[in-house]
Order: sequence, then structure tokens, then C-alpha cells
Amino acid sequence: MNNTYYENTDENFINALKFYETDYTHTQLTEMLQNGNIPQKQIAALKLDTIKSENDAQILLSNLTGQDGKIREAVSLRLAEFMQDKNCISYFKPAKNAQKLLDAIIDINGNICRNVISAISNLKNDKEFCEIFCKKLTDLTYNLLDIVEKFDFQDGKYKVNKEAFKLYWCLETIYVFWDKINFTDLKNIIQKASQIGEYTIREKAAKILTHDFNDGDLIAVKDKLKNDSNYYVRRF
Repeated sequence: MNNTYYENTDENFINALKFYETDYTHTQLTEMLQNGNIPQKQIAALKLDTIKSENDAQILLSNLTGQDGKIREAVSLRLAEFMQDKNCISYFKPAKNAQKLLDAIIDINGNICRNVISAISNLKNDKEFCEIFCKKLTDLTYNLLDIVEKFDFQDGKYKVNKEAFKLYWCLETIYVFWDKINFTDLKNIIQKASQIGEYTIREKAAKILTHDFNDGDLIAVKDKLKNDSNYYVRRF
């Protein structure tokens, strides 16, 4: 396999087009995902039509983090598709890969975060995965809340935006897995998030509260957010 990656953009485009127009076997595509360059891995992920084994799943997941953004986004897109397939989902050994999936939901690329959340939403009936993943998700969210609540969101520092971005996607994931999370932790997280100065975080707290909670404290938080100064928060 020629895995040369050219500095010249035109050459990269021409070679990527050749890769895309060529028919490859399943084995060739998985080999490309393991050993190819950036366009080869990206195209291999997009052209892969199924997952046939745990080995296939692990090869795909190995490219979900720590790779170029083009590869990560292509892999996350296919992951969202493959995890809808009941014949494929068990190959991904979700409980074993809970940490990698957690890392992927806070990717710097929002499309990747969205794709991975869509993928793991198919795992809500996987008790083992939910127990492991939701504990990790809860711990990460608490850590991010502790960091973010100390920042002045007027200072414009990148660090603030970066951590708030991660927290935003954790809360979006909590919206999906809300009924799998320890209620005391869930309540604390919502209450803390509802007081963060960054409106996108309060918006996610308000979104979580669209679920039916028979809890006086959370009803009070919901009422408060319905009168928030920001439209995107109070619309919920």
C-alpha cells in the first residue's frame, strides 16, 4: 500500500480521489485503517460497509481519538451508523471501551461529539456499559464544573472556552443518559450547571430539566431558568 502523504494539496486531492474511486475488499479497508495515511484512513472509514468482528471494531475505535480530525470525524460518523445495527453493536465491547467513548464526547470538534453521543445512545439498555460509563461521565462532569465555575467568562481566555466546551458536551450526554445516573449526582450537577455564568451551560441544564422530575428543588431550578436573561436558556 502506498501511504505517502504529500505536502502539496492538489496531489493529496488527486490521490484521495483515486483511493475513493477504487474498490477495496473489507480486509484491505481494515488494513488501511490500521496502517494508512490521513486520506487513506479517512476514506477507508467512509467506505467500510460493515463490522464483521471485534477486531474490526477495535481497529475502527483506535482511530476515534489521537488521530487527525478528518479521520476522527469520519470514524465517529460511521460509529454512529454501525451502532444502530444490532448485528454490529456487540463487537464494540462498549463496557471495555467506555473511557475511549467518554474521551470522544469531549473532542474539540463538535461534529465528533455529536456523532459519538448519537452512537452511544443505542447503548441505554446495556446495563454494564451504563454503570461504567455513567460513573466516568459523572466524575468528569463534576471535575469540569469545579473548574468552570471559578472562571470569569468575561476574560475571553481560551482555557475557559475549552473547559466550558467539554462541560457542554458532558451535559448533552447527561441529557441522554439522565435516568441511568445516580439521582443525587444528577441533581447536584443540574443545580451547579444552572448557576454557571456561561449561558450555554445553563442552556444544557434547562434542557436536562425537560425530563419529568418530581423533585421540588429541581422544579424551582427549572422555574428560575425559564426566567433566565438569555433566550436560549429560557426557551426550554
